[in-house]
This record gives sequence, structure tokens and C-alpha cells, in this order.
Amino acid sequence: MSIGNKLAWDDTVLPFQLDRSDMRGRVARLDGVLSGVLKQHDYPAPVEALVAEMALLTALIGQTIKLRWKLSLQVQTNGPVRMIATDYFGPEEEGQPARIRAYASFDRDRITDAPPFQQLGSGYFAILIDQGKGMQPYQGITPIAGSSLSDCAAAYFAQSEQLPTTFALSYGRSTEPGVAEHWRAGGIMLQHMPKASPFASGEGGSGDEGLLQAEDLLSGDNEENWNRVNSHLHTLEEMELIGPTVPPTELLLRLFHEEQPRVYDAQPVRFGCTCSEDRVRQSLSIYSARDIEKMTTDEGLVTADCQFCGAHYTLDPASVGFEADGSDDTANDTE
Repeated sequence: MSIGNKLAWDDTVLPFQLDRSDMRGRVARLDGVLSGVLKQHDYPAPVEALVAEMALLTALIGQTIKLRWKLSLQVQTNGPVRMIATDYFGPEEEGQPARIRAYASFDRDRITDAPPFQQLGSGYFAILIDQGKGMQPYQGITPIAGSSLSDCAAAYFAQSEQLPTTFALSYGRSTEPGVAEHWRAGGIMLQHMPKASPFASGEGGSGDEGLLQAEDLLSGDNEENWNRVNSHLHTLEEMELIGPTVPPTELLLRLFHEEQPRVYDAQPVRFGCTCSEDRVRQSLSIYSARDIEKMTTDEGLVTADCQFCGAHYTLDPASVGFEADGSDDTANDTE
């Protein structure tokens, strides 16, 4: 079986717990999700790699949110890659797949041959959770730090949630003979279970710019457990995460058999976008007829493109904005 073949555990997130060490985690494998995300855009290779890493982090982190909730990860920087945005939509019903979408904005003429993370400048990494209509969204922000987006995510959990967190990720293009080249990704996320007494020294942590790290939040048996489990995780080989021969359940047993691993039901994930004509109209509803006139093309249409999935919408300018007449014979969307 080649790496390019569809596997039963592709596009799934498997939650697990390590009973001996009081830790929880997730294993994710993405294939079709990344194809859906990346085929919408002509990204340079470093941007593709950053979007793939961000999508994988989104799958790992998003698995814990509830039905119909939305989790978003965002990176904003002053570097060549200005922004990366991902969304994870919780399943509508139990047993249904979650949906992921992602895109990046960047200055093509500033992209270099440097490693992907170096295409980011100074800025911030943010996690947002939307619990639905009528609920106040949650937002947490931490500076860009470390040497990868996974380092930024771990720093976020240390600062905002005071949860020791670590990631092991692998992603790249599959180039098996006879199979169309495409992206694959796999990853493991580990977190120490939350405790009643959070870190509160007020003196800052041992990370970049005084950011907290996992080691700053642990002591005694908890620190020993953390170090032991991470030593197991460091034996991980890249092909065990993205290759075709080791199912996630076998991988957990191989890595953590001494920690009494317990797995739960896997969550399927798919590429999916929520854009629609109604949402476009809603976004334009704040504008006056004069504003809409400025947006109208020479062909007499208002157009909008979805940055996530590439859908193209054309609307009658008289039918949008808060002075709309309610009619539209031209509206359509294409991909």
C-alpha cells in the first residue's frame, strides 16, 4: 500500500488518555482535508507548509469543542506571511464529521528560501472559541514564540490555560510513484490534566520573552510523569505519523504502553466551508446604496470571493445593502 492511498484512519482525530501519568492527548491524521484546503490557492511551498501545520494544530485542538461550536486559530505577523486563519466547526450532530477550512495572506515578493517559520515576523498567535448565538466569544492571545507554530500553540496553553502541552507533528508532500502528489500530515498532542492550583509566581516563565513553558507549571511527581512521557514521545519516527503501516492505536501502544493508554471514539474531520450568498448579503447589509455603488464593477455587478474555498458570488447592486429593494435576478456562486 502506498502512502498516497486512502487509509481508514486518514482525516480522523483519536482522543486518548494516559492513566498512569494523568495526561490526555489526541492523534490526528489529515489527508483529504489538506487537499481540500490547499487546492483552493496557489501558495508558495513555505506558505503551504505553514497552512498544513496550522490545519493540523486546528484538528488536534478543535477535537475538544462541543457540538456546533466553532474554534478558530489565527496568526498575525509583520513578516512575508501576514496572516494564517483556520476554522474548526464542531459536528452538527453526534457521529457527524467536524469541518476544517484555512487560508493565508502573504506578500509573494517577500517570500524567501528560508524555513517556513522564518517567513513569519513578530506578531501574535490567537485562539478563539464561538459557542453560538447569544454567547460571548472567548479569545486568548500569545506572542509568536519558539521555532514553530506548534511552539506558539504550546505557549498559548501555558500562558492562557496554564496547561502543560506538547506537540509532535509531521507534514509534507506525498510523492509515491503512480500517485498524484498531495499533502499529508500527522500529529500527536499531549496535555497534563488540569490541577486546582495554577502557576502564580508572577515572575514570568523560562521561555522566550519570559513566556511560561510546560516545565514552569509542574513539580514533583507531575514533573517526573511529564518528563517520562515526553521521553517516550521523542522516540517517535516521522513515518509512524504519516505512513500507511502503523494505525494510531498501535502507535499509542508502541509509545505509551507503560502509561496505560485508553482510547475513545475517533472524530472524523472533513474540509468544509460555511460561506453562502446569505452570508455575503449579511456582510454587505451595513453599507448604503452610495457605498454599494463604489463596489459595483463595470459590468454592473457586486462580486465577492470566499478566501477559504474560492467560491465566487455575483449580486445585483440594487439587492444588497440596507437600502436594498429585495430583488436579485443575477445572484449566483461558482467555484
